[in-house]
Amino acid sequence: MTDPHAVTTPEQLAAAYKAPSELVLNKVADRIDPRTAAFIAGSPFCVLATFGARGPHCTPRGDAPGFIDVLDERTLALPDRRGNNRLDALRDVLDNPAVALLFLVPGVGETLRIGGQARLTTDPGLRERYTVQDQAPATVMLVEVREVYMQCARAILRSRIWKQDSRATAVPTGGELLEVHTKGLIAADYYDKERAPEIGRVLY
Repeated sequence: MTDPHAVTTPEQLAAAYKAPSELVLNKVADRIDPRTAAFIAGSPFCVLATFGARGPHCTPRGDAPGFIDVLDERTLALPDRRGNNRLDALRDVLDNPAVALLFLVPGVGETLRIGGQARLTTDPGLRERYTVQDQAPATVMLVEVREVYMQCARAILRSRIWKQDSRATAVPTGGELLEVHTKGLIAADYYDKERAPEIGRVLY
């Protein structure tokens, strides 16, 4: 069924919104200044967006604040910590180096968006530099920064994400999600009681 209200052209899209302000249009920088570096140094979590031959992926990245290192005003270093080894984002970078990062700081409404071009390295010096608990990252992603801009707090304020005191009881557990996603290959109770606690003991 055809949607008569579908937005399919740039002109239709522009007609649905007010024009952006001059400030919004001019708030994009092309390098990391000291204040931006300080925000990154305070961030323990970011979302990494990539797009490769298998389509788009959006993956969480987190560690101690400052885990993404500012090497210089145009370069970020992101060590790849222990994960599930699907390597979706890393494979995407091999196909298409364009990446985007969204940095969050707990309790802070504003977020930081960075776009750039990424490459992967197994440089021994960098791997040693980012070793934690005697575990060196298998690879380090180096991001050549192209766009830097602050995102206002509206989304964080609307979501009240930093106001939540506990997990919402109506949200399915990780095990319950895996059970349905794998069509029963993994039992919810087994994952929640045995596998999930183990993840917290083996972070690196």
